[in-house]
Amino acid sequence: MSPAVYIFKRFLQAIPLLLIISVLIFTLLKLSPVDPLAHLKANPSISQAAIKAEEERLGLNKPAPVQYGIWLRNLMQGDLGISTSGSSVSTLLVNRAGNTLLLSLLTLFFTWLIAVPAGVYAAVHRGKWVDKFFGLVTAVGMSMPTFLLALLLLMLALATGALPIGGLTSPDFFEKNVFQQILDVAHHLIIPVAVLTFVNLAHIQRQMRANLLDVYRAEYVRTARAKGLPENVVIYRHALRNAINPLITMMGFEFSYLLSGAALTETVLAYPGLGRLTLEAVLTKDINLVMASLMLGSVMLIAGNLLADVLLKFADPRITLE
Repeated sequence: MSPAVYIFKRFLQAIPLLLIISVLIFTLLKLSPVDPLAHLKANPSISQAAIKAEEERLGLNKPAPVQYGIWLRNLMQGDLGISTSGSSVSTLLVNRAGNTLLLSLLTLFFTWLIAVPAGVYAAVHRGKWVDKFFGLVTAVGMSMPTFLLALLLLMLALATGALPIGGLTSPDFFEKNVFQQILDVAHHLIIPVAVLTFVNLAHIQRQMRANLLDVYRAEYVRTARAKGLPENVVIYRHALRNAINPLITMMGFEFSYLLSGAALTETVLAYPGLGRLTLEAVLTKDINLVMASLMLGSVMLIAGNLLADVLLKFADPRITLE
């Protein structure tokens, strides 16, 4: 099956899956006891008529199945609805999704840039001090909560003044030239990228080490050594090519996790991303915003897995797309 046909087939399979996910998300939201208009009802200066008008505007006065039908119809027309704050959900997502995508891509890049060579080096030097050192570092990364590491780096930045605290840009961002703006954004990204990279590289490094050690025992690796090939050729041309395949499969899950799972980090670091926006929307039961955000996460999960399958095909031509 050609990649184009395979992608189209996966796209058709994703439609009913996304529909089921949307029903589950909407049902869970409606079962939540949180009142999306609680902030209005708690304000004595706002009349009941104004609250009724807001319920009518958001469609909250209609039965739940009707609300879902209206949301689905609007979604098919490209309309994601209005947030309880009065802003367009599409505008909110566009403003925040790009920031989270930038953070996720940089984290994914640095995670793989560090974890894969570290895993290979640890496997080649199994049992030596460098292997034990990497094992200690990854154990710390897997056991340390993300928010704790974020708080520690924030305190370090506050004590030294070397790194900015919160946000993505400086107050005078628009007064800078293009090169200075790029440096300013990069400066603000150091802490959030460092936090997510350190937490996520642990399992990639360990998986890479375990895969390579397993491949080392394969017959074709012993045959390559018996032919007198240099050790670097045996490792990087023969062993690594097969050991990295499971990691490519994990890439799809890793990418979607970073897009949807950075909410806590974004909240602690005051980073203007999609995760933080979604968390705030869940706490206030902003149905349209939560539905759009979580559906975007689901789409990215499907797209990430599809990308991983296609990359796996290019990495190993023996694999067939079905």
